[in-house]
Amino acid sequence: MAAPDPTDPFATPADTLGLSPEEMRRLGHRVVDMVVDRAMRRNAEPAVLAGDPADLAARLGGPLPEAPVSPDATLDLMAEVALAHMQKGDHPRYFARVPGPASFAAILGEWMGTGFNAICASWGGAAGPATVETTVCRWLAQMLGLPERSEGVLLSGGSMANFTAFCTARAEIGRGVAYLTDQTHASLPRNLRQMGLAEDEIRILPSDGGLRMDAATLAAAIAADRAAGRRPMMVVASAGTTNTGAADPLDALADICAAEGVWLHVDGAYGAPAAVTETGRHALRGLERADSLVLDPHKWFFQPYDLGVCLVTRPGALERCFAISPEYLRDVQTEGAVSYGNRSLELSRRSRAMKLWMSLRTYGAPAFRRAIQTGIDLAEFAESYLRARPGTWEIASPAQLGIVCFSLRGADAQAHADRAARVSATGYACVSSTVLKGRPALRLCTINPLTTQADIARTIDMLAEAP
Repeated sequence: MAAPDPTDPFATPADTLGLSPEEMRRLGHRVVDMVVDRAMRRNAEPAVLAGDPADLAARLGGPLPEAPVSPDATLDLMAEVALAHMQKGDHPRYFARVPGPASFAAILGEWMGTGFNAICASWGGAAGPATVETTVCRWLAQMLGLPERSEGVLLSGGSMANFTAFCTARAEIGRGVAYLTDQTHASLPRNLRQMGLAEDEIRILPSDGGLRMDAATLAAAIAADRAAGRRPMMVVASAGTTNTGAADPLDALADICAAEGVWLHVDGAYGAPAAVTETGRHALRGLERADSLVLDPHKWFFQPYDLGVCLVTRPGALERCFAISPEYLRDVQTEGAVSYGNRSLELSRRSRAMKLWMSLRTYGAPAFRRAIQTGIDLAEFAESYLRARPGTWEIASPAQLGIVCFSLRGADAQAHADRAARVSATGYACVSSTVLKGRPALRLCTINPLTTQADIARTIDMLAEAP
C-alpha cells in the first residue's frame, strides 16, 4: 500500500485495513460486473436452491483465516456457493411467499449508503441521510394517498415496523385489547405478546367467507370487551394478507375505530404498494384513514433487503413513544430537526433510505405504478388460465393484489405440498402450498414485473403433471 503524502494534513490510507486504492477500484468494478452478469442470466438459474448443511459448512467454513486469502477467490466462492444456495426472490418464476425483485438503481443506492458508512440516528450526526429518510417517507405517504401530516421511520422489515407501530399505539391510547383475525400475519400476535399483552388482550377474530375481517364481528367483540371492563386499544387490519391477498374492509373498520376511540393499524407489508394503482386504490379504500401503516419496500417496491416502513398519521406520536435525550447525545440534537434514533427502538441504524430515494429519482413514480399494476394483472391472468382447466383446478381464492390460490381437484394437503416441492426441485419455478380454513391449496404470488404469462402457464402445467 502506498504511504500517504506526509505534506497533506488530510491524507489517510484509502482502506482501514490495508487494500490499496488501485486494488479497491479493481475489486469494486469486478463486483459490479458480477452483479450485472448475474442479473442478465437469472432467468436460467434455479428459482431456489438449498443444499446440504455439511457440504456448505465444509465449503464456506473451515478454520479462522490467520493469513490473507485472495479476495478474488473469496468473491468467486461467495457468488458460486454462498449466494447460489438461497431463494432467488428476483427470479421471474419465484412465486412462493412474497418475492423481492430488487431494481438495479436501488442496489446502487444501497451500495452508496454502505460504501460511505452512512448512519442515520441523530440530526447532528446524519443531517443528510435524515433528510433523505424524511423525503422518502413523505414521497411514500403521497403515493399511497396518506395525509400530508404523516410521519415515518425506516426499519428492517414488516415485523419490526409493525412492532414499532404497536408500541406507538399503546403509548397514545394506553394498554388494552388488540383485535386481529385468523388471517393476520403470524408475526403480529408474537409482536403483541413480546410487547407485554396478555393472551386475553389479543383477540383473534374469525375471518369471513372472503377471509377478511368482518366489521360486525369486530363491533360485537369491542362491545363485549367494554362490558367486561376491558379497554379496546387497537384494530390490526390487513391490506393484502400473505395467504390470499385479501384486503380487510378498511373504511368500515375506520368508522368503528373512530366511534370507539380505537387506534386503526394497517399491516400492508406486502400489499399496501398496490394503493399507488387505480385497481389497488379501489381494493384498499379507507387506507388513508389509518393511524399507522406498515409496508415493506423490499417486496413490492422493488428494493433490496432489508427495508420496512412504519408510517403514522398522528404527528409527533413516534417521538412521544421513543425519544430519549441522554447527556452524551445533547450535542447532536437540533431543535426542529428529525433525529431518527428517536422514532423507534433502533439507535445505531444504517441509512436505509438511500436505495429508495435513488430508485424513485431514477425511474420516476409512474414506473413503479406500471410495475405494480403488472403484478396485479399477472395474478388475474393466472386465475383465467386456471379457470380454463376446470377438470384439473378449482379456484380456492381469486386473484387479489398479485396473489391467486387454487386447489387440485380431489387432492389432499400432502398432494398439494408434494407437487409444489417437485416443481421447486426442478429449479424452473418455486411455488408454495397453504391451507385456507382447512382447504389445501397452491399459491402464486406474481409481483415480479419481469414475469411473463408464459412463465405462469408453464408453471401451472408442471403442477398439473402427475408425480
